[in-house]
Amino acid sequence: MMRYKKLKIPTTGFTVFLFILHVVIWSSIARPALSQNRAVQFTDVTTHLGIDFTHTNGESGQKYFIEPIGSGVALFDFDNDNDLDLYLVNGSNLPGRTSPTLPTNHLYRNDGDTFTDVTVEASVGDTGYGLGCCVGDYNNDGFTDLYVTNYGTNILYRNNGDGTFTDMTQSAGVSGNQFSSGCAFVDLDADGYLDLYVVNYVQFDPETNPECTRQGVRTYCTPEALRGAEDVLYRNNGDGTFTDITAKSGISGANGKGLGVVCGDIDNDGDLDIFVANDTTPNFLYRNDSDTTIQMTEGALFAGVALSEEGRAYSGMGANLGDYDNDGYLDIVITNFQDQTNSLYHNAQGEFFNEVSFARGIGEKSLPYLAWGVDFVDFNNDGWLDLFVANGHLDDNVAEIDPIGTYAQPNQLFLSNQGLNFSEQPDVAIAGQKVSRGTAFGDIDNDGDVDIVVSNLKDAPTVLRNDSDSTARWLRVKLIGRHCNRDAIGARVTVVSGDLTQIREVKSGSGYISQNDLHLHFGLGAATQVDTLTVRWLCGSVQTLQNVETNQVLVISEE
Repeated sequence: MMRYKKLKIPTTGFTVFLFILHVVIWSSIARPALSQNRAVQFTDVTTHLGIDFTHTNGESGQKYFIEPIGSGVALFDFDNDNDLDLYLVNGSNLPGRTSPTLPTNHLYRNDGDTFTDVTVEASVGDTGYGLGCCVGDYNNDGFTDLYVTNYGTNILYRNNGDGTFTDMTQSAGVSGNQFSSGCAFVDLDADGYLDLYVVNYVQFDPETNPECTRQGVRTYCTPEALRGAEDVLYRNNGDGTFTDITAKSGISGANGKGLGVVCGDIDNDGDLDIFVANDTTPNFLYRNDSDTTIQMTEGALFAGVALSEEGRAYSGMGANLGDYDNDGYLDIVITNFQDQTNSLYHNAQGEFFNEVSFARGIGEKSLPYLAWGVDFVDFNNDGWLDLFVANGHLDDNVAEIDPIGTYAQPNQLFLSNQGLNFSEQPDVAIAGQKVSRGTAFGDIDNDGDVDIVVSNLKDAPTVLRNDSDSTARWLRVKLIGRHCNRDAIGARVTVVSGDLTQIREVKSGSGYISQNDLHLHFGLGAATQVDTLTVRWLCGSVQTLQNVETNQVLVISEE
């Protein structure tokens, strides 16, 4: 129970002035903590939902470089029944490891109180060595499609609209056949058709797998032991096929070691830019210079997001965008290796970024952990974006070489103090320590708050139902493109409620090789209505709604 200290109010003139000044100063210091009055609480409902999946990484004791990379997860409504279904990416066998049946990816249909495994009937059980996934309606038929990145041939699944998918990889021309990691559908030229950006990691061959040791102990090698691989950009031709435009678009020649990718309008000029988190090489920030053609300019170093504050190339894993301080510009968060701070970059009006990890309270807290999945999410519906980070080490024998290192690690939840800084919430139950990797966020049970799915290496996933304060109000927005791409990827919604202004953008693929719900979620505190809601469609048109009721799912079709 909170205790209040009764204050004795003075009555003399100058003393009154000092008292008022004291109260004003104390209030201004205390105010940031007020956003924490809406507590958060999560419940692990994985078993209850009937999700029976265990990730495999194909390990056989050879320490193949690919084994600890893990996999992503997607939350999307594949059957258009207005609830979120779950796709889990799996690894596969490696030399020295055989299984009676090949491991596969799995699709679970949301049936309300439980999930049903529909992998076989939906025909999405790829047996390749999977890593990541992203979604988007690439043919604009009203059903969201699925792209899976593999070590080897990637897979494009076209959603047939009847609960099944068809593998269109070869006919669409997006097979890849490299060591792919993150991906994102993104309409870079705003022609109404989704293009596809695929991140490639390193050049890896099990037959020439490097051997690395630390203090005489065999460990997994870092990416520095392998050559990097170029990413690929495919342009959507509008007829169900894609063309590789990597070279002509300005992407070619950037030899990174990428994992996470996220797209958004970073400079508020109306088109979509691309950020790639690279592992031990400088990050990429591609600014969109397109009109009717796709031309990208890499400028991460100039913008201040290529390297850490001390000028080092960190081990970038996941990345995401979000306006954490509600100033109208998208900020960047990147997860990095243990003993490297996770990187929070504040957007200084579109051109430059300032590294504010320590100043905003996540820097020191991230040092003990090796971080992967990440996103800005308003978990308590107070109107300010919080931060979730998934953690887990590479080496199961890390304790032999690091006195404080652990293989399984706790994930982290940081609540926003009205955008000024973040406070870690170590006492919030967000499952026990596991070796976590990808994360996906969305309202699985349609109760008005955002839930979490975490993929775990060699383990079952974790589904965390958000059971936070239900009195806070919210608004969920579903956009349907007509002239723009059907899933409205790249559209921006601005919500004004009293003194609070929030922005969100629809995005495909983000965090660590994973996919969030395509709906846009706004926490609104006690507000019973939104004063103004503005949709800026990627094709250029703008729609404005006034006096929108909260606590509803609002569907907006492009005019």
